[in-house]
Amino acid sequence: MDEFLLFTAVGFLAQMIDGAIGMAYGLTATSVLVSLGTHPAVASASVHAAEVFTTGASGFAHWRLRNVNARLVARLALPGIAGGIAGALVASSLPMQVIRPLVSAYLLGMGALILWRAWRPPAPRPDRPVTLLGLGGGFLDAAGGGGWGPIVTSTLIGRGDVPRIAIGSTNAAEFFVTLAITAAFFTAIGLELWQAILGLVVGGVLAAPFAALVARHVPPRGLMLLVGGVIMLLSLRGLAGALGWI
Repeated sequence: MDEFLLFTAVGFLAQMIDGAIGMAYGLTATSVLVSLGTHPAVASASVHAAEVFTTGASGFAHWRLRNVNARLVARLALPGIAGGIAGALVASSLPMQVIRPLVSAYLLGMGALILWRAWRPPAPRPDRPVTLLGLGGGFLDAAGGGGWGPIVTSTLIGRGDVPRIAIGSTNAAEFFVTLAITAAFFTAIGLELWQAILGLVVGGVLAAPFAALVARHVPPRGLMLLVGGVIMLLSLRGLAGALGWI
């Protein structure tokens, strides 16, 4: 019960963050699991299994609030599915001693990216294509346990998309990408951490309707700074453990 309540709280917090700024559900939840010693592939599989429900709830909430561009969702989701499956297969095939420091370093980099995007938003580039964006975002999200939002949402906002549309469309596309990643992980390694998955699902689904409203009213910069800092601290702890420093 303690473990279930812990991950319900993690899922609620992670979904509030993700729904509000369009990123960091996977990064937040995966950072917690990896810092507890979970194999990165198992952590990514568990988080993505939970995200099937949370991204579905979040995407639906954003759709109800007219924060979703259906054409953009399709252009992101199709290459994202292909990249996500490839990333899941790569993560499933690497041994613990190799993948854990790599994933911890990747999560550290994603935390730094969130901080950088908060301080220095990318210059508008309205002609930037999204096919490679979806492909790369899906691959890194599956292989590293998160990153779809920091990569995709920040790029869409950087090219000049309306922030609430970028956030809502990214969340909606993530549902399809996450579903494919979960299926790939289930085929390759199965799913183990059912208490953690259930807690993440319950917390995330409870938070989704509120997070979509927060996206309309809360300035994202301060939240991005806080989230980036927390992810970096968790990742540093995981990296130090993987390298035998603690």
